[in-house]
Amino acid sequence: MIAQNAPLASTLPVQGMDATEIRFGMAAPFSGANRESGTQLKVGVEIAFNQANDAGGVNGRKLRLLAGDDGYEPGRTLGVVRDLYEKKDVFGFICDFGSATAEVAVPYALDHKALYFGALSGASVVRRDPPDRYVFNFRPSYAEETMAALRYLTRVRRISPKEIAVFQQEDAFGEAGFAGVAKAMRNLPDAPANILKLTYKRNTIDVADAARTLVASRGRIKAVIMVATFRAAAKFIEKTRDSLPDMIYTNVSAVGATSLSDELKLLGPSYADGVIVTQVTPDVSGASSTVLKYKTALEKYSPGLAPDYTSFEAYIDANILIDALRRAGKNFDSEKLVDTLESMHELDIGLGGALRFSDNDHQASHKVWGTRLNAKGAYQPIDLE
Repeated sequence: MIAQNAPLASTLPVQGMDATEIRFGMAAPFSGANRESGTQLKVGVEIAFNQANDAGGVNGRKLRLLAGDDGYEPGRTLGVVRDLYEKKDVFGFICDFGSATAEVAVPYALDHKALYFGALSGASVVRRDPPDRYVFNFRPSYAEETMAALRYLTRVRRISPKEIAVFQQEDAFGEAGFAGVAKAMRNLPDAPANILKLTYKRNTIDVADAARTLVASRGRIKAVIMVATFRAAAKFIEKTRDSLPDMIYTNVSAVGATSLSDELKLLGPSYADGVIVTQVTPDVSGASSTVLKYKTALEKYSPGLAPDYTSFEAYIDANILIDALRRAGKNFDSEKLVDTLESMHELDIGLGGALRFSDNDHQASHKVWGTRLNAKGAYQPIDLE
């Protein structure tokens, strides 16, 4: 007999969970030009879930990830998230990839009051003001990354704002990064009336026009802030580096740092050397407690895979979610989990500062790190300030 005032979460079935497991979905590219990013995201979440499961799970339940391939094509995303939620019965979504794809997935998640957690996107669609109730992020925005890159170029490298261009993908991803540069430039002396914007079509490497425009600007432009995926970024550098050997290239973390390095190393040392990537995590070659825990999990559950910034980001996302699930207790639903997340004002997982959520801020971190490739294609930390 059920007590009259028993909480609903303890008596009614909850989407995506049963007595033994909690299921989360991921919509990401596992085919096409960005399949490496999808694979790394899946690795990061799975090693965190496996680590938690081997330690007894979360309040008696094991965690399970179910992934669907949208190829980084928004036209496929709705079918993938529907399949995951309606047929595979997931509780919510973790570490989906992409901004244009998020523009499709987020409305679906909100309509179904499903958690949309830790997407690899720095666009505004996953960070409304005030925030959408069911959408949470770990990572800083693309605007914060490009603003950090601009500060580095103007303050550390002493480059005039008029000598900086933006190379971007033609979608919400690219526009979010460009908006960060434009906003930051408004506060700088000697800012250009119009920023040179170089674009390419999403999910392609059709960068020829952008490359020709940059080469034609020889002498006027000294640095390019890039908001691109790794193959397009590498192709753009390939087509401009020989003509502009002193050009400084920066890119945001979503480029896929390892994949970009691999592509540039194939071209030769001169193409990789000096390329800058802003990061939303500490250096994966470091020895902090969180990095070492990640490396231990990677070696145990995905032996042979090298540490990677994308899988590390997903590992962090998954561990934040695991902490929230533990705090929510045995009996919870989406509403209780969201309330739990919003109450996590001081979460220290060893990233050099506390992570925070609140009902007015669903982005846990605002810190951006800097890295630069050397001629061997290895990333080295740099101070962006």
